[in-house]
Amino acid sequence: MDKNNNMKELLSLFEDYLLNNLPNSKTFHPYFEAALADMLKAGGKRFRPMLMLSVVKSNKGLLIRNSLPVALGLEFLHTYSLIHDDLPAMDNADLRRGFQTLHKKYDEVTAILVGDALNTQAFNLISNASLSNDIRIDLIKCLSSNGGIDGMIIGQAIDCYFENQKLELNQLEFLHIHKTAKLIAASLKMGAIISEYDLQTQEKLYNFGIDLGLLFQIQDDIIDETCSSLEAGKTTQNDSSKNSFVNLLGLDGAKKSADELALECINILETFDSNLKESLEELLLKYINRHK
Repeated sequence: MDKNNNMKELLSLFEDYLLNNLPNSKTFHPYFEAALADMLKAGGKRFRPMLMLSVVKSNKGLLIRNSLPVALGLEFLHTYSLIHDDLPAMDNADLRRGFQTLHKKYDEVTAILVGDALNTQAFNLISNASLSNDIRIDLIKCLSSNGGIDGMIIGQAIDCYFENQKLELNQLEFLHIHKTAKLIAASLKMGAIISEYDLQTQEKLYNFGIDLGLLFQIQDDIIDETCSSLEAGKTTQNDSSKNSFVNLLGLDGAKKSADELALECINILETFDSNLKESLEELLLKYINRHK
């Protein structure tokens, strides 16, 4: 890969792999197969799989193609979480990735089952990747922990239960560390597991991912407050009953927190070894200050 086009080429490689491995049901259901693919084909930043692949590229570039099923598994699991997050029982959103949400385009049952299917298929992809058994087991352990009851699910449960109830800042951070940051942290750690970085580096990348995930959540809260649905590609101005950083700190306070956390992330990035730092910088520098 040409150094100046590494990230574009890596993203293109992932997109091609995704399009060639879209899930399908192959039954006589009139639209379930199309619904399975809709939100994946709709696009998105592909941030989590690209984080993972960037770490792999930094140390074990020859394993990138073998890692694509794992990256796709990450995208499947993230996409399932968005589909369920948009459901009437949760955020009741109309728009995601610039398109109608699945429960609006089809029906609620279809949206629920597509989410269930993507969640399950994520682990099937990882378990069949061309990697050693030990690495595949560690990857499944990492994703299931951070994407499950110890991570994203308990965060989502707290988010929904405490609507219209004001949380303290430490509780808000707990909520979003689990709901958002842990899956981002897992993406980095999974790249480190594949790359066989030492345990200290794996932990350092994971902790960096927690900070990065919190930053992303604050930025998303700012975007929800300041951008239209058309600009954001998803339903915005929809957090009035939610525990968001903007609602707790105010818009200026949220921007100040984002500025401080962005600087902290940049400083941590500088402490990684040169290959890892360079690989992550290609992806992250355009995102770290996206709230400005």
